Amino acid sequence: MPLTQDQILRFLSSVHPYDALPQDARQALVPEIQGRAVSAGEQIYGLGETLAGIFIIYEGAVEVTDEHGEVVSQLGLRNSFGERGLLRDGVAITSARAETDATLLILPAKSFHALMKAHDPVRLFFDRTRGGKPSKQNRQELATTQVDTFMASNPVTCAPDATVQAAAILMRDNRVSSLCVTEGGTLTGILTTRDMSGKVLAEALPIDAPVSRIMTQNPITLAPSAIGSDVLHVMMERRIGHVPIVEGGKLVGIVSQTDLTRFQAVSSAELVREIAQANSAEDMRKVTARIPQLLVQLVAGGSPHQVVTRLITDIADTATRRLVALAEAKLGPAPAPYLWLACGSQGRQEQTGVSDQDNCMILSDDVTDADREGYFAALAKFVCDGLDVCGYIYCPGDMMATNPRWCQPVSKWRSYFAGWIAKPVPEAQMLASVMFDLRPIAGDASLFADLQSETLTLAARNSIFVAHMVSNSLKHTPPLGLLRGFATIRSGEHKNQLDLKHNGVVPVVDLGRVYALQGELTEVNTRARLVAAMQAGALSQSGGQDLLDAYDLIAETRLEHQAARVKAGQAPNNFLPPSGLSEFERSHLRDAFVVVKSMQSAIGHGRGMLG
Repeated sequence: MPLTQDQILRFLSSVHPYDALPQDARQALVPEIQGRAVSAGEQIYGLGETLAGIFIIYEGAVEVTDEHGEVVSQLGLRNSFGERGLLRDGVAITSARAETDATLLILPAKSFHALMKAHDPVRLFFDRTRGGKPSKQNRQELATTQVDTFMASNPVTCAPDATVQAAAILMRDNRVSSLCVTEGGTLTGILTTRDMSGKVLAEALPIDAPVSRIMTQNPITLAPSAIGSDVLHVMMERRIGHVPIVEGGKLVGIVSQTDLTRFQAVSSAELVREIAQANSAEDMRKVTARIPQLLVQLVAGGSPHQVVTRLITDIADTATRRLVALAEAKLGPAPAPYLWLACGSQGRQEQTGVSDQDNCMILSDDVTDADREGYFAALAKFVCDGLDVCGYIYCPGDMMATNPRWCQPVSKWRSYFAGWIAKPVPEAQMLASVMFDLRPIAGDASLFADLQSETLTLAARNSIFVAHMVSNSLKHTPPLGLLRGFATIRSGEHKNQLDLKHNGVVPVVDLGRVYALQGELTEVNTRARLVAAMQAGALSQSGGQDLLDAYDLIAETRLEHQAARVKAGQAPNNFLPPSGLSEFERSHLRDAFVVVKSMQSAIGHGRGMLG
């Protein structure tokens, strides 16, 4: 039985983004929508067909497959499909088949595009590019940054009946210049050092007087959504130096003039300067401890993920170079030319708030075994120990210059790569993957230049090795579950969470490495590899742009999650509970994972895939 217009209208009111439309706009859509009943197993559209419009599932289940027949989505009630083809050129880039008997609603292509143009909620929901995301600040400016980015989230408090002496002890022990006076989490007043001097000392009040006698009652407050300029204006107008932050009647933070100064002072350039002048790893540790706050500031300022990770990596590079210099000052001049290199995320310039160390050394062929096992072993230990002190923990896989295997003459490195390429066993694939991300940090860079170009050429021309590298790149898969859900971690500490590293960015990192290998591209950074692969023709323009957009969204979601944890007083990590995402965020993130899975399928069925 055909659906009535009233049934369609009620249904649209329960489906995002149509539920966000004005009532009259939603009603105007109803006459344009066509209903279609399909039987189990029936093809709805095929790859390369012109799409009639966007499809919405009223009831039943639909399976979407890519050009190689790989399932990329299993969809159910209220899910949409076909939008990627509509937004490109109107031609289907997937195939869709009914898994069960189903009823579909079809919004014609012309109406869909008109809706996208006229209503932001629809455009933002379906536009999967970064341009479709709500705009963020382009610069990290105090005046326009939200207060919850830089407020102290755990203000020191006391009760109204606490004595002024007890309050003074609290201030001294916590090294703060104010106390928030609360009852049951509700702010009742604020006490500052100015109150102590002007109302206690100046008026000779007894030290057992209650703070309620001298505190400022009902102080001016702001919400976490206020911006820096609000704080500045309040401080200047009221001539105060502390502003409590209150949400829902509860104290959630405080902003002081010190917080404003600290926010403006934290910059990658300042951290680099301080590290470059440090005289010990302990001195550097005090600087690198501010990286989480820098991460929060950069994310809040709207910096793209590739800028954030580049700036954070620059700090690690500076710390490494400074430790190398301190090692040479302690051990004396190196007995032979050498080069310190980073691999892993530091090598790719993609470090976040969570990073271990991955490094190695290439030595001149003139080096003696005695020097390699003596001087260079000591230098490696000094630098790796120092990096660990700075928070770059030792590599769990021992991929460090302290491992004699990774502190070798250039000729040995040449034989390593030749062996891995000639016999790509699983360990060789893993090692080659790590070592294709090498980047010189300190020393004689000429030791690596010829080795890199020779290895790329040798590897790219060995079809069996390339096939194994392709196969290896498919081991990390996006966390896609059934019925438009996510495949979360099933047990352990991070149960029901998404691993945004191993199942999020790593699949794209692996794809980028294969594209670089196939195109003999020297870029190491993942995003740079994707762009270079598009320019070199190793990656199609349409597929490459989809993958870039997907990578940007996944990487930025990861950084936003880490920044949110830092703001909450927690250590940054890569594990995101999807339950905390809005429907809008879940939809976009899942579509990004679908793009990555589709590109994995494409490379798996294309050049170099093992049968």
